[in-house]
Amino acid sequence: MDFEALKTTILTFVETHRDWAPLIVGVLAFCESLAFLSILVPATVLLVAIGALIGASGIPFWPMVIAGGIGAGLGDWVSYEIGRYFQHGAKTIWPMSRYPRMVAKGEDFCRRYGAWGIVIGRFIGPARAVVPLIAGMFEVARLPFQLANWSSAFVWAFVWLAPGAGVISFFNA
Repeated sequence: MDFEALKTTILTFVETHRDWAPLIVGVLAFCESLAFLSILVPATVLLVAIGALIGASGIPFWPMVIAGGIGAGLGDWVSYEIGRYFQHGAKTIWPMSRYPRMVAKGEDFCRRYGAWGIVIGRFIGPARAVVPLIAGMFEVARLPFQLANWSSAFVWAFVWLAPGAGVISFFNA
């Protein structure tokens, strides 16, 4: 199945089964935020498209943002815990082992910004799922990590869903 077919299938499902839409958004946000899985799931494009669907079909906006925030927060949390568990051994796992320069940049980023790096990294495509993993490897304290994780997760979900929802609503007014 190619990406266009997958996108069409997901969008059709969301439109047809509106009650499932928050769960789908949450799962997509989780996949987008989880280390390694984010490489395989093109969730960002799907979230923007679902945002447009929200505006066009009248699906309630805030439950979608909340679900997206929960999914993104859980994805980063799991990535962080994987990093804490494997510590520097995580560097030997694919895809980290194939991109040592990216890992080194992530390490520098975490050293420089600490928990604030989670907030910043969430909005930088390739770093989104890697920064929490590296934060776990370097044992960024859990409380600052979780504060940065959860606050930025909901902002991130809003940022990806709002433009489509708002633009469609604006043109329909």
